[in-house]
Amino acid sequence: MKRRLRFAMWLVAFFWLGSVPVYGQEPGDGHYAIDARWPAGGAGGWDYLALDASGMRLFVTRADHVDVVSTRSGTAVGRIADTAGVHGVALAPALGRGYTSNGSAGSVTEFDLDTLRTLRVAPVSGTNPDAIVFEPLGRHVLTFNGGSANATVLDATTLNVVATLALPDKPEFAVTDDAGHIFVNIESAQGALVVIDARKLTLAATWALPGCARPTGLALDRVRQRLFSVCDARVMTVTDAVSGRHVAQVPIGEHPDAVAFDPELHLVFSSNGEGTLTVIEQLDADHYRVAATLPTQKSARTLALDPRSHRVYLVAAQFGPTPLATPAMPHPRPPVLPDSFIILVAGRH
Repeated sequence: MKRRLRFAMWLVAFFWLGSVPVYGQEPGDGHYAIDARWPAGGAGGWDYLALDASGMRLFVTRADHVDVVSTRSGTAVGRIADTAGVHGVALAPALGRGYTSNGSAGSVTEFDLDTLRTLRVAPVSGTNPDAIVFEPLGRHVLTFNGGSANATVLDATTLNVVATLALPDKPEFAVTDDAGHIFVNIESAQGALVVIDARKLTLAATWALPGCARPTGLALDRVRQRLFSVCDARVMTVTDAVSGRHVAQVPIGEHPDAVAFDPELHLVFSSNGEGTLTVIEQLDADHYRVAATLPTQKSARTLALDPRSHRVYLVAAQFGPTPLATPAMPHPRPPVLPDSFIILVAGRH
């Protein structure tokens, strides 16, 4: 009897396991590995990354300049200088222009997308411009100003400020649906999402993010209308981009600062400063599961995704001891060790 029972249980287990998909063999799998580590060197910290439309150039913000790196060779092919406290890069291929948000300078730098030559520098109407987006419908550049809890709207052709929008708290990352809406995470203890009407240049809605403390990175699935916010509480919150309905929550790693969505593979990537990349599979619009957790390197908290090659680019460095607090610097950060800065490339296997 026991033998028959064991045999029956073995058969059930065999057929059940046989019905489980083997991830790593299907187009939508989450099997990733670190394929390359490109030493980039240099001093100073970093913030957002951006890829051009071709996927051939990676823009890496580096404290007072932007390094432009070839994704073929991993070597620097250009630099955008004099961008003090640079946080982000917004690209406008239709205009042949790019724009940087210079936090310390309180300005935006416009550069030629082909030559990388600086064209103009314009002030913003807020303090510490952080995230930056180009909105193609109205041809506006928007900076989200962390020091003044507002957004500056500039005419992309003249760089004149055309509006300043008050926000409920400190803004973080922002995305546009290219159809008249801009979404921005509000980095409050409770967490919120703000919707900006790109035609009227007004706030259209503010949505709560339950369970999402201090959201940072934000990505959008334009087809299924889903927003992905990564949060301090080791979760990613999924929101309906039309209604603001809370859809799902998925566990991720600690200290995330960026997220990206691959529309072909239906994968969401969260880069976590603890030193992991969470790969999340979108089963359908409302259901998600963690497909893999890839070790990266501690401090690799930001990323850029190439939707053509499906490669993920991350950056990290090693740090020295944190200096003592002073009145001028009450919350000091540990310094980046010289020439320890590195670019990591994660590829699909």
